Amino acid sequence: MTDPAIIRFRLLLQAGLSALEERRQEVNDLNVFPVADGDTGDNMVLTLKAVLAELDRLANASEDRTIDEIGREEIVASVARAALLGARGNSGVILSQLIRGAAEELASRPGEKIDPVLIAAALGRAADQAYGSVRDPAEGTILTVAREMAHRIASEVAHMSDPRLSETSTDGDQDVAAAGVIEAALDTGQDSVKRGKDLLPQLRDAGVVDAGGYGLTVMFAGILGALRGERSIELEHHAPARVTHPQHESTTFRYCTNFAVTGTDLDQRYFANALEQLGDSVLVVGDQTTLKVHLHTDEPDKATALFAEAGAVSHLDVADMSEQVAERTDRLTGFGLGQAQETLSGAVAVATGEGIHRLFRDLGVETLDGGPTLNPSTYDLLAAIHAVTAEEVVVLPNSSNVFMAADRAAELSDKTVKVVPTRSLQAGLAAAVALEPHRGAEQNAEAMSAAVDAIHTGGVARAARDDAQGRFKTGEAVGFVDDELVAWGEPKQTLADVLGRLGSDAELITVISGEDAPADAEFVRSLVDGDAELELSEGGQSSYWWLLSAE
Repeated sequence: MTDPAIIRFRLLLQAGLSALEERRQEVNDLNVFPVADGDTGDNMVLTLKAVLAELDRLANASEDRTIDEIGREEIVASVARAALLGARGNSGVILSQLIRGAAEELASRPGEKIDPVLIAAALGRAADQAYGSVRDPAEGTILTVAREMAHRIASEVAHMSDPRLSETSTDGDQDVAAAGVIEAALDTGQDSVKRGKDLLPQLRDAGVVDAGGYGLTVMFAGILGALRGERSIELEHHAPARVTHPQHESTTFRYCTNFAVTGTDLDQRYFANALEQLGDSVLVVGDQTTLKVHLHTDEPDKATALFAEAGAVSHLDVADMSEQVAERTDRLTGFGLGQAQETLSGAVAVATGEGIHRLFRDLGVETLDGGPTLNPSTYDLLAAIHAVTAEEVVVLPNSSNVFMAADRAAELSDKTVKVVPTRSLQAGLAAAVALEPHRGAEQNAEAMSAAVDAIHTGGVARAARDDAQGRFKTGEAVGFVDDELVAWGEPKQTLADVLGRLGSDAELITVISGEDAPADAEFVRSLVDGDAELELSEGGQSSYWWLLSAE
């Protein structure tokens, strides 16, 4: 990578990202507009990471082709697309447009040093690009902060006797010149953030500043620190919102839905109008070949279906805003403090029964309630995948009925997702034991699959209908080992028969009692051979009296 402007652009973005990651949770906790879902910091961080990853990819794409040979126009197009595809939520999409505008200005001025004039032009174009991407821009948000910072730099440049740098200017000269105007812009940005409460009633009512606007100043503090050779510039901290009255503009819509569309002749305005019939907070940004869509809706499938004939949908991310608001409230009121840890990968399991949900969570696995029949939709799974804090996720469907929806969710998700085809809750719990958050999803999926292969499963349930072969009647017990019917009749005897088959040569037997199981724990213990270790839990599932596994 030899183009000095591109090199400097990357270094400054990295400094902004580092500062933002340090205050990521603080930015999340300020988030009340347009929805108090507590993810603005996350969304801005992910957008910056996508841009940096694309710059690195370009730098390492070929040993025979330098950045100069690739050309600024191709670089800017790639960076803009990466920001667009990596963006999530309102804040991420708007930040992607700020980056796009700044990058396009860099591309239009080949050979120029990054001096006050170029910075002023880049930030001005960035603010214009961001405003133009929002159909109904709200003042007091990140848009206002970006515009007022751009105006301040333009004013500083206008009053300079010599705002340009010559070809002989050193890197140190560039740093000093850039730091001067960015310091001024940051001062204005901080004032703009504080004034947001006067411009936006939702911020005033919640007693908070805008999360996106504050996040932008955090980024610029990191950039200023890098220019001065410091770690970052200290900014004033802001108290989180009053969570007793969180603002939620989308009172009738559940899912924050984001996806990309690639095609030809894509018409932003046409699709924006159609999407507004399905929800609110609609953003459609990009160009004729690539669009990024954001909206709040109850029907993500209908939103993606609008593009069925126009192009290919990808990078789909669906978040359950009601759960996000609840989690944010719990965090800010003291519940779950210290629980959220950034990990390389996590897992989500489809479950039923209060006790089974608890067993999965105790193993560090998030759960999605699949109901008695374990049958969530693709979009329920996408929302559960989004809720996992890690960017790589393993899905445990725990029923063959869920395999197709889980595979589709993995295909559509913006995250790296692996599906371990667990056919039962017992198998899912065995897999969950093998989860190691420091490993990637692929490694965890391999370890989980091996754990499932090492066990046999069984169950005893109430028969839902008479047997065509006359072996049992409705309401009697039926027992299974690895999906094979092996026993039937009276519940206790059926349980004994299944355990007898399942437990031979087993070192560990797990029994999970369900709702209204017709035998107590003492009886279950009496059936297990003394050489085998028994783990007995209350699962609360309604479909099986007992779920069993042996290893």
